Amino acid sequence: MKRVLLFATTTGYQTRMFGEAAERLGVRLVFATDRCDQLDDPWWDGAIAVRFQHEAASVDELRRELGTRPVDGVLALGDRPTILAAHAACLFGVPFHSPDAARAARDKRLTRKRFADAGLRAPTFIVASLTEDPRSLAARVPFPCVVKPTGLSGSRGVIRANNEHELVAAFERVRRLLSSIEMRASEDGLASAILIEEYIDGQEYAVEAVLERGALCLTTIFDKPDPLDGPFFEETLYVTPSRAHASRQTAIIGGVTRAAGALGLSHGPIHAECRVNARGVFVLEVAARPIGGLCARALAFVDQAARRATLEELLLRHAVGESLAEWRRETAASGVMMIPIPRQGIYRGVEGQAQARKVRGVDDVMVTAKPDQRLVPLPEGASYLGFIFAHADDPSRVEIALRAAHDRLTFAIDPALPML
Repeated sequence: MKRVLLFATTTGYQTRMFGEAAERLGVRLVFATDRCDQLDDPWWDGAIAVRFQHEAASVDELRRELGTRPVDGVLALGDRPTILAAHAACLFGVPFHSPDAARAARDKRLTRKRFADAGLRAPTFIVASLTEDPRSLAARVPFPCVVKPTGLSGSRGVIRANNEHELVAAFERVRRLLSSIEMRASEDGLASAILIEEYIDGQEYAVEAVLERGALCLTTIFDKPDPLDGPFFEETLYVTPSRAHASRQTAIIGGVTRAAGALGLSHGPIHAECRVNARGVFVLEVAARPIGGLCARALAFVDQAARRATLEELLLRHAVGESLAEWRRETAASGVMMIPIPRQGIYRGVEGQAQARKVRGVDDVMVTAKPDQRLVPLPEGASYLGFIFAHADDPSRVEIALRAAHDRLTFAIDPALPML
């Protein structure tokens, strides 16, 4: 039985989906998670306890646990595990992105520098320490600009500023986020600086792909139909196949390929975000991991023998050395809505799920928020209320179905008492 070492946080949405995919393929998953190493297997999955930010010690732990039982492949879910996963791939001699490339993709400062060094279209930027006075930065940045942390994903902490007053307010807000106990506990060195960069207008796209020893194998391009103009950049709708003209799609693929090469990414899944305007394709980031959350449920693939597969199955096949050349995304259009959190408070429940599921084209409505959970919207928050999935004969109908289903949902959110 092939074995894949899967790095994931203990709270990741995707872990169960990969477990189910592994069972269907007859692949054994070995989990490496950032759980407490003092607890005796609290989730009964035999996971190896590691610390993503303590790479050397974690590699030693993996060597002790797996030294006599090598693995056939490595995967990482989410941004935080990618660097350790790259070190583990080196340890066990399996192909994956290099540690240097994973680190460059993880740190937006390094990403921007490598894009600039490679001559790619990219926003101008400066890096500021948390201790700097944001008023002193106004003369050094173009307006509008975007203020963002250097190591967070999912648009967390990303704020647009149109003038000096908004820049100061945004900087202070991001500084408070990065000074929180949660951020300081990460110990990865990415909470000590703030990136301020030129705002890039245009249509935004997400690209899902797999690199095969440097060659890009596209799985899909997602349109993001909602305008993402700020002041915050909450992602909601992903719809595929893209409605962009074929020439634009070709330019997007070329831009992402060059950006991945500039970072040094070479083997394994990637998830890229880019904006396209009259000046061309601006790749904003390329992550060394697949799409997050439950969004992959919007994707299905078929091969020449008409076998169907999920994205998780494709990534596991690739991790153990199989080629993905025969696999293509299904012909039907599909999409997902990440249900946004409308306001801060305590989640009490939802009405209208049955009606939302009856909308033509809707496959499922999954509310992942739990009763009595404290909800925090972007830019400070890091989660959604849930997900809506849909299929149709064309992308426009998918978008209509997702919006119609969302309109039928009513969420009960009580005001939260202030935390002393």
